[in-house]
Parts: sequence; C-alpha cells; structure tokens
Amino acid sequence: QVRLVESGGGSVQAGGSLRLSCEVSGYSASRYCMAWFRQAIGKEREGVASINRDGSGTSYADSVKGRVTISQDNAKNTLYLQMNSLKPEDSAMYYCAAHWGYCYTLERYAFDYWGQGTRVTVSS
Repeated sequence: QVRLVESGGGSVQAGGSLRLSCEVSGYSASRYCMAWFRQAIGKEREGVASINRDGSGTSYADSVKGRVTISQDNAKNTLYLQMNSLKPEDSAMYYCAAHWGYCYTLERYAFDYWGQGTRVTVSS
C-alpha cells in the first residue's frame, strides 16, 4: 500500500520561504515519478514540479520556475519542495503525488497516488 504524507505547510509573509516534505512508504519499485501539486480555493489542482526517483528529469510549472526546487532523499524516502520568494498567489493546499515509471507530464490524470495535503498560506 503506497502512502504519502505531507508536512511543512504553514503561514508565511510574502517574500518568505517554506520547505514542504512528503514521506513515502510502500513503494518497492526503483522507477517512479514523484510530484507536487497545489489547489487553491475555487481553482483546479495544478502540477507544480516533478522528479524521477533517480533524481533526473525535473520539471516545473512556469508559475514557480526560479522560485521552487524539488528534491528527494531516497535514503529517507522523502520528497521535498523548497519554495522561496513566496507570493500570495502561492497560497493553496499542496499535495504530494506519485506514479509508476518515469515522469512525462505534470497533468493530474497521470498520477495514481496522492497524499492528504498540507496548507500553505502567504499573506501580503
């Protein structure tokens, strides 16, 4: 049973930073894609960033490029999302997601496993 548990969300002022974490368990395969999505109130869930388990193939949404870094610590089975220069429009519930195989898209339909989310609120 694949389980994804996010943490690290919170409230921060514009221009601040946060690091989100996602603890992964139940995966035995060596080849899979991990990603972060977010969903603001009243909006569709959108992909933020993705990375292959081997650390290759990172991808970012245009809205966060240059401000966000996705990374992972395979020894700890943990995925991270470092977010800098946060803006009020970054406020959302952030979700960790995964699917088998290499990353090929940041579209929601491609991902089979989801965490419960962690909320990020950025005030101006």
